[in-house]
Amino acid sequence: MTKTLEMVFRDAFGKETIIRLADPKDGLTQAEVLTAMETIIAKNIFATKGGDLAQAVEARIRTLDTAAL
Repeated sequence: MTKTLEMVFRDAFGKETIIRLADPKDGLTQAEVLTAMETIIAKNIFATKGGDLAQAVEARIRTLDTAAL
């Protein structure tokens, strides 16, 4: 099973941008991720085509199971 943390942001023009991180640590909390997202916004760490990231929309962990046939 593969896990990916997806952090969804809205940029200055209202377009959503997703930042994906592979293999997030077990037990990661929503509060920890939202704090990290707010830090990303406050420090203007990433630039997008739509301008600066302006708002944290949501965070989710996506899992993918792969089975051989």
